[in-house]
Amino acid sequence: MNNYDQAGRRLVNDAFGMNRFLTKTYGWMTLSVLISGIVAYLMGGMYHTSFNYGTTIVGFILWIVLAFATQSVAMRNAFAGFILLVVFSALTGGLFSYVFMFYSSTAIAEAFFTTTIDFAIMAIIGVTTKKSLDKIGTQAMAAFIALLVVSIINLFLHNPLFDLFISFIAVIIFTAFTAYDSQKIKEAFNEYGSEVSENGLAINGAMILYMDFINLFLNLLSIFGIGDNNR
Repeated sequence: MNNYDQAGRRLVNDAFGMNRFLTKTYGWMTLSVLISGIVAYLMGGMYHTSFNYGTTIVGFILWIVLAFATQSVAMRNAFAGFILLVVFSALTGGLFSYVFMFYSSTAIAEAFFTTTIDFAIMAIIGVTTKKSLDKIGTQAMAAFIALLVVSIINLFLHNPLFDLFISFIAVIIFTAFTAYDSQKIKEAFNEYGSEVSENGLAINGAMILYMDFINLFLNLLSIFGIGDNNR
C-alpha cells in the first residue's frame, strides 16, 4: 500500500510542478505581450516625427542580439534573463510601433483578437496532445526557411499580392510553431526540470512563445489591414 501511496504522491507532485512551470511560462509570455503593446501604443504617436532609418537599423540589430542573449543568460541567471526579457519586449514594442500609424485601430484589434484565439487553441493542443508534433515542427521550419527566401525576393519585386500570400503562409507556419513549441517546452521541463533552473527554463519558453505570438500578430495584421486608409 505504501508503494501505491508514494507513487500517487509522486504523480501529484509532478502534475503540480508542471502546472507551476506552465503558469510561469505563459504568464511571463503574456506580460511580454502586454509590455510590447503598451510601449507600441505610447510610441505610435511619435513614430512619424522621430522615424530614422539609421536608428531603426541599429534597433533591429540590438533586437536580434537581445533575443539570443535573453535565452542564453536566462539559463545561468533567471533574474537577469527576466530583466532582458522585459527590455526585449519593450524594444519590440518600440520597433513595431509603426502599426499605429499604418493601420486602423479596427484592423489592430481584429488582428490581436484573432491572434489570441489562434495562439490559445494551438498552445492547448500542444500541451495536451499525446501525439508527437516533431514532424509538424520540421515541416514548419522548412516552410519558414523557404518563406524567408521568397520574402527576400519580394523585397525587390514589391508585389502586394505576393505580400498577401506570404502573410497567409506565415500565419499557417507560426500557428504550427505555436503547437510544436508548446509541446517542446513541456517536454523540456519533463526532461531537464530537475537539472536546471525552473525559472530560467520558463523564461526561455516564454521568449519562444512570445516570438510565435508576435509573428502571428504582425502577419494577421497585414491581412486584416488590407485597404486601410492609414497605410
